[in-house]
Amino acid sequence: MGETPLKPHFVLIHGISGGSWCWYKLKSMMYNSGYMVTCIDLKGAGIDPSDPNTILSFDEYNKPLLDFLSSLPHNQKVILVGHSAGGLSVTQATHKFPDKISLAIYVAATMLKHGYLTEQDIKDGAPDLSEYGDAYDLEFGLGVNQPPTSATVKKELQRKLIYPMAPPEDYTLASMLLRPGPINALLNARFPEGNECIEKVPRVYFKTMYDKVIKPEQQYKMITKWPPSHVYVLESDHSPNFSSPFALFGLFVKVATSIGCT
Repeated sequence: MGETPLKPHFVLIHGISGGSWCWYKLKSMMYNSGYMVTCIDLKGAGIDPSDPNTILSFDEYNKPLLDFLSSLPHNQKVILVGHSAGGLSVTQATHKFPDKISLAIYVAATMLKHGYLTEQDIKDGAPDLSEYGDAYDLEFGLGVNQPPTSATVKKELQRKLIYPMAPPEDYTLASMLLRPGPINALLNARFPEGNECIEKVPRVYFKTMYDKVIKPEQQYKMITKWPPSHVYVLESDHSPNFSSPFALFGLFVKVATSIGCT
């Protein structure tokens, strides 16, 4: 008798200031439905003990994901999901391990084929919160005359910008767990040109219609510049993992099924 095919293995990647805890609702739903789920803390995030002010390169920040993928058996593939700045982690992983990723899913995420190569890339893919004034608490680990090494959205703006549609208990949880994110490392995320192996990996994008962080017009520009195979729309704020978990779970199952993973 042949072996029963395994349900697909999802690997979920958080955004800046987050951690694997961001996915607790999705992990529970997916696990209870028989999917394999791995949630990874990037360097200086979640319960990783590193000081984000000492993480100055994107390679170092993303190392936990790259180490995980390199340790997979050669015949095993995963569905890789990135939320927000986690999209940069997904793209780098796709450059480095195209044969280990069956599908890349970008959820309200930065989707730039080569990372932040140009000023336009930053305009398209990085949050612009300037309309809210001084929106970040910054730390300057290299000295006050150098660019900031970490950033956190100010406490008084987190509900309004990141979690406006989330249940109050999820916003409360997030406000207790958010950490400064290594902004210097993220803005140095650049990936090699000329590596067309990345196009072997199917990509889908989940647009978030009420997003105040990666705004819908920014999402549209990234989708237009590097078109994925499908675009799905969530009636959600920037954090559908909290505000629309059932709809997000349904889309995960739908896209897994569409590529032959059930």
